Amino acid sequence: MRPQRRGEETRNRILQAAEEGFAQNGYEATGVAEICQRAHLSKGAFYHHFPSKQAVFLALLDRWLDDLEAHLKALRTQAASAPDALLQMADVAREVFHAARGRLPVFLEFLNKAARDPRVWQATIIPYRRYRAFFASLMEAGVAEGSLRHVDPEAAANALLSLAVGLVLQGVMDPDGADWGDIARESVRLLLEGILRPGAQAAGQ
Repeated sequence: MRPQRRGEETRNRILQAAEEGFAQNGYEATGVAEICQRAHLSKGAFYHHFPSKQAVFLALLDRWLDDLEAHLKALRTQAASAPDALLQMADVAREVFHAARGRLPVFLEFLNKAARDPRVWQATIIPYRRYRAFFASLMEAGVAEGSLRHVDPEAAANALLSLAVGLVLQGVMDPDGADWGDIARESVRLLLEGILRPGAQAAGQ
Protein backbone atom coordinates (compact mmCIF):
# COMPACT_ATOMS: atom_id res chain seq x y z
CA MET A 1 0.00 0.00 0.00
CA ARG A 2 1.34 3.42 -0.93
CA PRO A 3 2.26 5.72 2.00
CA GLN A 4 -0.21 8.40 0.85
CA ARG A 5 -3.11 5.96 0.76
CA ARG A 6 -2.10 4.46 4.09
CA GLY A 7 -2.00 7.96 5.58
CA GLU A 8 -5.50 8.73 4.27
CA GLU A 9 -6.85 5.52 5.75
CA THR A 10 -5.27 6.29 9.13
CA ARG A 11 -6.74 9.78 9.06
CA ASN A 12 -10.19 8.39 8.25
CA ARG A 13 -9.92 5.88 11.10
CA ILE A 14 -9.16 8.73 13.50
CA LEU A 15 -12.12 10.76 12.22
CA GLN A 16 -14.50 7.81 12.47
CA ALA A 17 -13.32 6.94 15.99
CA ALA A 18 -13.64 10.56 17.10
CA GLU A 19 -17.11 10.89 15.62
CA GLU A 20 -18.27 7.78 17.48
CA GLY A 21 -16.76 8.98 20.74
CA PHE A 22 -18.14 12.51 20.44
CA ALA A 23 -21.61 11.18 19.61
CA GLN A 24 -21.67 8.73 22.53
CA ASN A 25 -19.92 10.71 25.27
CA GLY A 26 -19.73 14.32 24.13
CA TYR A 27 -16.76 16.36 22.99
CA GLU A 28 -15.38 17.25 26.41
CA ALA A 29 -15.55 13.69 27.77
CA THR A 30 -13.80 12.16 24.76
CA GLY A 31 -10.05 12.49 25.00
CA VAL A 32 -7.26 11.76 22.57
CA ALA A 33 -6.48 8.52 24.43
CA GLU A 34 -10.01 7.22 23.85
CA ILE A 35 -9.94 8.21 20.18
CA CYS A 36 -6.66 6.31 19.76
CA GLN A 37 -8.07 3.30 21.55
CA ARG A 38 -11.14 3.25 19.33
CA ALA A 39 -9.00 3.65 16.21
CA HIS A 40 -6.40 1.10 17.40
CA LEU A 41 -3.63 3.64 16.90
CA SER A 42 -0.85 5.15 18.99
CA LYS A 43 -0.87 8.76 20.15
CA GLY A 44 2.10 9.30 17.88
CA ALA A 45 0.00 8.30 14.88
CA PHE A 46 -2.79 10.60 16.05
CA TYR A 47 -0.53 13.64 16.41
CA HIS A 48 1.12 12.90 13.08
CA HIS A 49 -2.22 13.65 11.42
CA PHE A 50 -3.87 16.12 13.82
CA PRO A 51 -2.30 18.64 16.21
CA SER A 52 -5.20 18.45 18.67
CA LYS A 53 -8.65 17.03 19.41
CA GLN A 54 -10.13 20.35 18.33
CA ALA A 55 -8.51 19.94 14.91
CA VAL A 56 -10.22 16.56 14.57
CA PHE A 57 -13.62 18.06 15.30
CA LEU A 58 -13.06 20.91 12.87
CA ALA A 59 -12.15 18.35 10.19
CA LEU A 60 -15.35 16.43 10.97
CA LEU A 61 -17.37 19.63 10.81
CA ASP A 62 -15.90 20.45 7.40
CA ARG A 63 -16.65 16.96 6.11
CA TRP A 64 -20.26 16.95 7.35
CA LEU A 65 -21.03 20.36 5.91
CA ASP A 66 -19.16 19.78 2.65
CA ASP A 67 -21.15 16.58 2.04
CA LEU A 68 -24.44 18.39 2.65
CA GLU A 69 -23.43 21.31 0.44
CA ALA A 70 -22.46 18.95 -2.40
CA HIS A 71 -25.86 17.24 -2.11
CA LEU A 72 -27.71 20.57 -2.23
CA LYS A 73 -25.72 21.74 -5.25
CA ALA A 74 -26.50 18.51 -7.09
CA LEU A 75 -30.22 18.97 -6.40
CA ARG A 76 -30.08 22.55 -7.63
CA THR A 77 -28.40 21.45 -10.87
CA GLN A 78 -30.99 18.74 -11.52
CA ALA A 79 -34.09 20.78 -10.64
CA ALA A 80 -36.19 22.41 -13.34
CA SER A 81 -36.62 25.65 -11.36
CA ALA A 82 -35.66 27.35 -8.09
CA PRO A 83 -38.95 26.37 -6.37
CA ASP A 84 -38.50 22.76 -7.48
CA ALA A 85 -34.96 22.80 -6.09
CA LEU A 86 -36.21 24.08 -2.71
CA LEU A 87 -38.87 21.37 -2.46
CA GLN A 88 -36.34 18.67 -3.38
CA MET A 89 -33.96 20.03 -0.74
CA ALA A 90 -36.76 19.82 1.81
CA ASP A 91 -37.18 16.16 0.89
CA VAL A 92 -33.64 15.36 2.10
CA ALA A 93 -34.60 16.57 5.59
CA ARG A 94 -35.07 13.01 6.87
CA GLU A 95 -31.46 12.22 6.00
CA VAL A 96 -30.28 15.40 7.73
CA PHE A 97 -32.29 14.66 10.88
CA HIS A 98 -30.95 11.11 11.03
CA ALA A 99 -27.35 12.23 10.55
CA ALA A 100 -27.66 15.02 13.10
CA ARG A 101 -29.04 12.94 15.97
CA GLY A 102 -25.68 11.95 17.39
CA ARG A 103 -23.97 15.16 16.40
CA LEU A 104 -26.25 17.81 17.88
CA PRO A 105 -24.75 17.72 21.41
CA VAL A 106 -21.30 18.15 19.88
CA PHE A 107 -22.50 21.05 17.73
CA LEU A 108 -24.00 22.71 20.81
CA GLU A 109 -20.75 22.31 22.73
CA PHE A 110 -18.85 23.93 19.91
CA LEU A 111 -21.34 26.75 19.50
CA ASN A 112 -20.72 27.52 23.16
CA LYS A 113 -16.97 27.41 22.58
CA ALA A 114 -17.29 29.62 19.51
CA ALA A 115 -18.25 32.55 21.74
CA ARG A 116 -14.80 32.36 23.39
CA ASP A 117 -12.49 30.81 20.80
CA PRO A 118 -11.93 32.81 17.58
CA ARG A 119 -10.75 29.72 15.67
CA VAL A 120 -13.89 27.77 16.50
CA TRP A 121 -16.06 30.81 15.72
CA GLN A 122 -14.39 31.11 12.32
CA ALA A 123 -14.94 27.42 11.59
CA THR A 124 -18.64 27.61 12.43
CA ILE A 125 -19.52 30.96 10.86
CA ILE A 126 -17.81 30.44 7.48
CA PRO A 127 -20.00 27.47 6.44
CA TYR A 128 -23.10 29.36 7.63
CA ARG A 129 -22.19 32.31 5.40
CA ARG A 130 -21.52 29.91 2.52
CA TYR A 131 -24.98 28.38 2.87
CA ARG A 132 -26.54 31.84 3.06
CA ALA A 133 -24.78 32.83 -0.15
CA PHE A 134 -25.91 29.57 -1.78
CA PHE A 135 -29.58 30.19 -0.97
CA ALA A 136 -29.33 33.88 -1.90
CA SER A 137 -27.98 32.83 -5.30
CA LEU A 138 -30.85 30.35 -5.67
CA MET A 139 -33.35 33.12 -4.91
CA GLU A 140 -31.72 35.39 -7.48
CA ALA A 141 -31.97 32.60 -10.04
CA GLY A 142 -35.66 32.16 -9.24
CA VAL A 143 -36.32 35.86 -9.78
CA ALA A 144 -34.33 35.83 -13.04
CA GLU A 145 -36.21 32.80 -14.41
CA GLY A 146 -39.57 34.32 -13.45
CA SER A 147 -40.65 31.69 -10.93
CA LEU A 148 -40.20 33.94 -7.86
CA ARG A 149 -41.33 37.45 -7.00
CA HIS A 150 -38.78 40.24 -6.78
CA VAL A 151 -37.66 39.54 -3.22
CA ASP A 152 -34.55 40.53 -1.33
CA PRO A 153 -32.39 37.42 -1.88
CA GLU A 154 -30.42 37.93 1.34
CA ALA A 155 -33.57 38.25 3.43
CA ALA A 156 -35.12 35.18 1.79
CA ALA A 157 -31.91 33.20 2.32
CA ASN A 158 -31.85 34.16 6.00
CA ALA A 159 -35.47 33.06 6.36
CA LEU A 160 -34.65 29.69 4.79
CA LEU A 161 -31.62 29.17 7.03
CA SER A 162 -33.62 30.10 10.12
CA LEU A 163 -36.28 27.59 9.09
CA ALA A 164 -33.70 24.86 8.44
CA VAL A 165 -31.82 25.35 11.71
CA GLY A 166 -35.04 25.48 13.71
CA LEU A 167 -36.37 22.30 12.12
CA VAL A 168 -33.12 20.41 12.68
CA LEU A 169 -33.07 21.40 16.36
CA GLN A 170 -36.68 20.34 16.82
CA GLY A 171 -36.21 17.12 14.90
CA VAL A 172 -33.17 16.07 16.90
CA MET A 173 -34.43 17.13 20.32
CA ASP A 174 -37.90 15.64 19.81
CA PRO A 175 -37.42 13.01 17.11
CA ASP A 176 -40.75 11.31 17.73
CA GLY A 177 -42.76 14.51 18.15
CA ALA A 178 -43.68 14.71 14.47
CA ASP A 179 -42.76 13.47 11.02
CA TRP A 180 -40.07 16.10 10.58
CA GLY A 181 -39.51 15.23 6.94
CA ASP A 182 -43.15 16.06 6.19
CA ILE A 183 -42.94 19.16 8.39
CA ALA A 184 -39.88 20.37 6.46
CA ARG A 185 -41.58 19.97 3.10
CA GLU A 186 -44.79 21.65 4.28
CA SER A 187 -42.80 24.53 5.82
CA VAL A 188 -40.94 25.14 2.57
CA ARG A 189 -44.20 24.92 0.64
CA LEU A 190 -45.74 27.59 2.88
CA LEU A 191 -42.70 29.82 2.46
CA LEU A 192 -42.87 29.38 -1.31
CA GLU A 193 -46.52 30.47 -1.36
CA GLY A 194 -45.37 33.88 -0.20
CA ILE A 195 -42.63 34.34 -2.80
CA LEU A 196 -43.91 32.46 -5.88
CA ARG A 197 -44.67 34.70 -8.82
CA PRO A 198 -48.41 34.73 -9.70
CA GLY A 199 -49.11 31.85 -12.06
CA ALA A 200 -45.88 30.02 -11.21
CA GLN A 201 -45.91 26.68 -9.45
CA ALA A 202 -43.33 24.21 -8.28
CA ALA A 203 -43.59 20.80 -9.91
CA GLY A 204 -43.84 19.03 -6.57
CA GLN A 205 -46.75 21.12 -5.28
